[in-house]
Amino acid sequence: MSYFGYVVKAINENEFIGVYEEIDIPEIEDDEVLIKTHYSSLNYKDALAATGVKGVVKEYPFIPGIDVAGEVIESNSKNFLVGDLVIATGYKLGMSVNGGFGELVALPSNWVVKLPDGLSLLSAMEIGTAGLTAAASVKKLIDNEISLDRPVLVSGVTGGVGSIAVKLLQNLDIEVHGISGKSNEDEIIKSLNLKNLISRSEFMDEPTRPLDKAIYAGAVDTVGGEILAKMISKIELEGSVSCCGNVGGMNFTSSVFPFILRGISLFGIDSAESKIDLKKELWERLATDWKLDLSQNSRTISIKEVDQYINKILDGSHSGRTVIKHGE
Repeated sequence: MSYFGYVVKAINENEFIGVYEEIDIPEIEDDEVLIKTHYSSLNYKDALAATGVKGVVKEYPFIPGIDVAGEVIESNSKNFLVGDLVIATGYKLGMSVNGGFGELVALPSNWVVKLPDGLSLLSAMEIGTAGLTAAASVKKLIDNEISLDRPVLVSGVTGGVGSIAVKLLQNLDIEVHGISGKSNEDEIIKSLNLKNLISRSEFMDEPTRPLDKAIYAGAVDTVGGEILAKMISKIELEGSVSCCGNVGGMNFTSSVFPFILRGISLFGIDSAESKIDLKKELWERLATDWKLDLSQNSRTISIKEVDQYINKILDGSHSGRTVIKHGE
């Protein structure tokens, strides 16, 4: 028995190719479930996995896809029944365990969450790991009791995490300012209705000071690098910053002043490896009081179209969320 999936193969040490082909159906072990994938989504980490970036995938050939939403078709777990609609994101899915770019996925049951009422499988993948990361970032700011009367700054607002963070904050009646390398004519930018859009070049035009004018109650940084350093310098007394990205660089230069003179908190966010109970909580909130309509910022493609969108992510022209529909 076999199923179809997008398999990445190594041609040589530096060259990789993705092909849509048949794969043997895996046998599930104790406390595992076999999921029929209805939808997956395309993330930055998937693009890295599909192009052989070292340290992302353990070995090739391999099926990427760090997100999956579908139906349990076989279960060796007391917590899931055949027919249950489920979501799985992160952990080793799409990294060392074949992921959501395949029509079937075999996973440990403690990586899996039942689809909450209020979400469809499609809307869950419009959210995906990007939305969970955004929700975890916003939750940190709210739990740390930032001022709700001052604006919050978000970097990388046309990306999946940034755009969802903007919408979550706006739904909490928080004024949001955004940083982007794209112009205000970009369709994603228009749809976000930002109070203030700051161009990335303008934001970084002046040298970063240890402490700058305190403008923001908090920030969500999806970029990293020196943008993060400058964001920190502009946070008010007892404010907070959630950091969840590194496309702008793994290192940044700051000082102790923001932390000891303003009492600023810097939180690192990794929703991929977070505890399953937190993921359940975030999914429940995204299905209820934090529910979002992301359809305008999302597109749905077939698995056979994924190559062109991987290229868009890698060349910086991708925006919003890309959902992959299996079947048909």
